[in-house]
Amino acid sequence: MRFGQQLRTSLLKDWYYYYIDYDGLKESLKKPYKTEPTPESPEPEREEWTEEDEQRFVKELEQELDKVFTFQKVKSQEIVRRIKASEKEVNEVIARADQQAADEPRSGQADVPTEEDFMLLEEDLSDIIADVHDLAKFTQLNYTGFQKIIKKHDKQTDWHLKPVFAARLRAKPFFKDNYDAFIVKLSRLYDLVRTRGNPTKGDAAAGGGQQNFVRQTTKYWVHPDNITELKLIILKHLPVLVFNASKEFDPKDSAISSIYYDNTDTWELYTGRLKKTEGAEAIRLRWYGDMSTDTIFVERKTHREDWTGEKSVKARFSLKEKNVNDFMHGRLTVDKVFEKMRKEGKKSEKEISDLEQLAREIQYRVITRKLVPVTRSFYNRTAFQLPGDARVRISLDTELTMTREDNLDGRQRAGDNWRRMDIGIDYPFPQLPPEDVERFPYAVLEVKLQTQAGQEPPAWIRELTASHLVEAVPKFSKFIHGTATLHPGRIKLLPFWMPQMDVDIRKPISHRFGIERPGQSQDVSTSANYDDDSDEEGDLAEPNGDAAPRHEEEDNDNENLRRLREARDAMEQHDLDQRADYGAMDGQADGQANGGPNQLDVEERIAARPLQDPEEDYPLYDSEDEEDDLEEARRVGGWTYQKKLLQHRLRSAGEWLGGVLKRAVPAPQPTSMPRVGASMGIPKTMGEARRFRAPKGKRIHVPVRVEPKVFFAAERTFLSWLEFSIILGSIAATLLNFGDNVSLASAWAFTVVACLSLLYSMGLYLWRSDMIRKRRAVTYHDKWGPSILCVGLFAAVAVSFGMRLSYGGDGGGLKG
Repeated sequence: MRFGQQLRTSLLKDWYYYYIDYDGLKESLKKPYKTEPTPESPEPEREEWTEEDEQRFVKELEQELDKVFTFQKVKSQEIVRRIKASEKEVNEVIARADQQAADEPRSGQADVPTEEDFMLLEEDLSDIIADVHDLAKFTQLNYTGFQKIIKKHDKQTDWHLKPVFAARLRAKPFFKDNYDAFIVKLSRLYDLVRTRGNPTKGDAAAGGGQQNFVRQTTKYWVHPDNITELKLIILKHLPVLVFNASKEFDPKDSAISSIYYDNTDTWELYTGRLKKTEGAEAIRLRWYGDMSTDTIFVERKTHREDWTGEKSVKARFSLKEKNVNDFMHGRLTVDKVFEKMRKEGKKSEKEISDLEQLAREIQYRVITRKLVPVTRSFYNRTAFQLPGDARVRISLDTELTMTREDNLDGRQRAGDNWRRMDIGIDYPFPQLPPEDVERFPYAVLEVKLQTQAGQEPPAWIRELTASHLVEAVPKFSKFIHGTATLHPGRIKLLPFWMPQMDVDIRKPISHRFGIERPGQSQDVSTSANYDDDSDEEGDLAEPNGDAAPRHEEEDNDNENLRRLREARDAMEQHDLDQRADYGAMDGQADGQANGGPNQLDVEERIAARPLQDPEEDYPLYDSEDEEDDLEEARRVGGWTYQKKLLQHRLRSAGEWLGGVLKRAVPAPQPTSMPRVGASMGIPKTMGEARRFRAPKGKRIHVPVRVEPKVFFAAERTFLSWLEFSIILGSIAATLLNFGDNVSLASAWAFTVVACLSLLYSMGLYLWRSDMIRKRRAVTYHDKWGPSILCVGLFAAVAVSFGMRLSYGGDGGGLKG
């Protein structure tokens, strides 16, 4: 969608005159034609852009910036006053309720708060929440408008205004306002009103005293345009988790930093966590707040496969910052670390013993495996949870940044220290060179549930995770992503979400969900992807918002967009047809039937997709480029090249032979199966299959679940083939006893089929076992084996019958 149309359909009518006059600024960029347009020349050359024109345009732009900045500032102050007024009213009502509970209620007591009082307070707070949401969208739209009009100016006039205007934006940074302080206050007030003055009590750490805890976690990406709206939606259901309610909100309280360790020669921790091998560990040091924090948590995350019956566990213990270097290098013993804890007696002897065992294991692994700091992750976390109730916990990590901590290229980033000291929590870390920092473009939402077996997540969570606000990315890891992007020359195995990084995750609204204000347009999402506006005459609109006449060929923006819309409509109609065939998804919102509210990652979409074409049966990712391997072997020369060349030719010959057999033998067609149900409220909808290729010299790892029963299944399949080969061999041995020429020929035919079946099944079993051990995402089912076996068996039977009929009853007896 073009931004001009997006702005007109998304703006609030009450704030109409405070938005950037985008269409007016576009019109101001237009210079008169040198000559009148004619049918032969409908777009004649325009007059040159002069310095006077530049000064005029910059003045108009400054006026628009001042208008937006002033309104945003005034509106923000108004919200602050409204929150203070609401806080006073809420406290008064709660005080009256507490007084009523303390005293004996008297009949006719006038100051007893009623249900209507709480409903009015809730309505007032909801209105403030909507104001915060609208102000955040107002800021987002105007900032995007300024960026786009500057880009259009630089493109059309060849005058570079972007670096100059960036300084003026920094002087009036309306787009840098942080609404977290509003959200924390509104969350506390809304929770008081929602619970009628009886908020849930409990440990604010919600399990923070536990050293071992397990959760079912699902992860999502959130576009920056949707972050504030998402927070406001969640706070209506869960309060913001605040560890110290008596302390005023400070942005640094939400900062979390972690340093991950690995062996820079083997990258064993990275590889283990990426492949999800049984027992794979991640060792990290974590602290909360700024660099002055004295308490450092040493953590170990251990992955457990489901078939083991155990759950992945995170265990940790605390350490003073001054002791970290000595502990990680083995100079400080475990007994010394816990000596003070044992003297204080705040923990039981068993708890201390468990922590000591954990500390010894971590210290031993760090020293023996030569683990060193490699990657730091930083983010600001907003957590939503009922205090003392860990059944539902939602965290949103924003401003996620990964930085290098290693000294691999000769630069002493951390030196002998356990962390580098030239950065803290000063996002976006402008002092770092580009090769040392990876600023992640999205926020990361984690939904952590502790539900009983078979219990569904709350309805509002299913609706949230099915909305346009989030993009599901299961098993996303900050450690894996940061290590892979910051060490491109050393990491060859990439995570499966890497190909999605260049795909815009913003989606149009699929069903009515979120913070809405009566009268606001909901036709399109304000988080939709904005296409660059065309520079042609037909794209301009009048300042009053009415579109100017367009050329006939521009009626639907352009032909390509029209075709894309038709393709999208066809896919949506196909999806609706599939739903009609398979039945409605259980209890989902009606809007989900209109094209699917949320697309899962590519792997899960393809996994749930019924096969439509046997040609589409291939691994999702091409992990290696055969041509690159052959070219590399050619440079090496010798036996390496000869071996690769032979493999290449054999593979080409096999593909050619397979093509011939495919055309000669009718291939069985797969049966379409119904799609599986929803997961976390997200139906696994039909999606576009895409083939991704890893960068040269790298491979993309696709997660493959491997359990013991997978090996047993491969072994059972081999034994079934072996049994069939034995039966054919027995038939051949029996035919030999007849002693005539026909029996001998038949025995030969059956023997050949039996031997080929035995050799083929043995080779297939060895290949499958090797691929399963390597957890490779290849095609494991046998496409051609059973069909070729049937053809061979038919040929053997045909030889036996044919020769018997040709020799008649005597069977061509043997002569001695």
